[in-house]
Amino acid sequence: AGAAAMEEDALSRYRSPLVSRYASAEMGFNFSERKKFGTWRRLWLYLAQAEKSLGLPITDEQIQEMEANLDNIDFKMAAEEEKKLRHDVMAHVHTFAHCCPKAAAIIHLGATSCYVGDNTDLIVLRDGFNLLLPKLARVISRLADFAEKYADLPTLGFTHYQPAQLTTVGKRCCLWIQDLCMDLQNLERARDDLRFRGVKGTTGTQASFLQLFEGDHSKVEELDRLVTAKAGFQRSYMVTGQTYSRKVDIEVLSVLASLGASIHKICTDIRLLANLKEIEEPFEKEQIGSSAMPYKRNPMRSERCCSLARHLMILVLDPLQTASVQWFERTLDDSANRRVCLAEAFLTADIILSTLQNISEGLVVYPKVIERRIRQELPFMATENIIMAMVKAGGNRQDCHEKIRVLSQQAAAVVKQEGGDNDFIARVRADPYFSPIHKQLESLLDPSSFTGRAPQQVAKFLKEEVRPALIPYQSKMGGKIELAL
Repeated sequence: AGAAAMEEDALSRYRSPLVSRYASAEMGFNFSERKKFGTWRRLWLYLAQAEKSLGLPITDEQIQEMEANLDNIDFKMAAEEEKKLRHDVMAHVHTFAHCCPKAAAIIHLGATSCYVGDNTDLIVLRDGFNLLLPKLARVISRLADFAEKYADLPTLGFTHYQPAQLTTVGKRCCLWIQDLCMDLQNLERARDDLRFRGVKGTTGTQASFLQLFEGDHSKVEELDRLVTAKAGFQRSYMVTGQTYSRKVDIEVLSVLASLGASIHKICTDIRLLANLKEIEEPFEKEQIGSSAMPYKRNPMRSERCCSLARHLMILVLDPLQTASVQWFERTLDDSANRRVCLAEAFLTADIILSTLQNISEGLVVYPKVIERRIRQELPFMATENIIMAMVKAGGNRQDCHEKIRVLSQQAAAVVKQEGGDNDFIARVRADPYFSPIHKQLESLLDPSSFTGRAPQQVAKFLKEEVRPALIPYQSKMGGKIELAL
């Protein structure tokens, strides 16, 4: 009965679909209350351990008591304390102290709220990147396999969404991969650029710690270094206000927004190709495309990626505005905003990467449809080749150009005005003027002769740039991913 009541209560309240419907359990946990407050307790432990090692009167017994209760969090008590105190950090100090009575006096010693708040945020951001990077690498790997498989398959290229010179299916995929490789580098850089806020005190001056260590600057610096190392960071920001600079959040969300733009572009291309019936995303055996039109195979995965990518791209506006209005050493109007935008950016990026991985593992190519579209457009693209062949056979370029101009306009009228197929080559075959090259027409119209170095570019790009970038993630490539709801 109790469980049923809790479930009913949950159904009666709004829950973000980013967590309830889409995101992975790992990323959901990374931004969970348990991860947050468990990290606070670890940070209090790191501080006490470091202070003890530098000579403050903290006992082994106090340290052991804290270690034994890191995950023993009474969330109900903490909520009651916060309601009474109107201060989340002090509520958890009291809750931790309740189960660590011997250590109560030294928990949070010399620290300010941002010691746990900001440092935890930086840990969570770092861990968020560490969850996203292997997922992005897996997407790149799957698309690289796809590009390699279809490196030689000619397809109609488009500029302005109008027919252009041929490319190959694999070469077009490499355009997607190149953007994602840039994102991989950007995410790695943003993660590696993160520093720890460290032990800086109320306005960043470390005054409280200097007092604790009776004016010994070297011990304050060592305290900062020790806690930073315990938290797994190599560096801390040398100067802070009460908070680390909110420009850091801009850098973090900028690279995620850029990833969103890449995925939106890729999935828009897939949606357009689905309309052309050249390439489709996976479609489950019992999946329904439309409640009214049973024949439809809507690209719902790609549509989901585009939909959520738009949300990801606009989230960077939050830290941009927040950083611009952080008065002096800090103002609290950053807090509520950051609770939303930081978590949502990582959760959204996590979702669209998982969905894109699912798409990239099941892309369906229809070579016959691609070939048919090439046949519709290639005759016009081959006109220069035909002119050159005629000149080599003794013809006059200007005369040949005029003949082709007339025949191509006639063929275009059949396509555009009558809805017929492109019959330009049939007209060339029927015209005695072109008899010297009639036997060459098939070779002149071989699609592979119009793709330039596309196959070679694919091979070189995958070998020299893509595969090496994936080496650090080889152990995390994993198997196929099932699509969330």
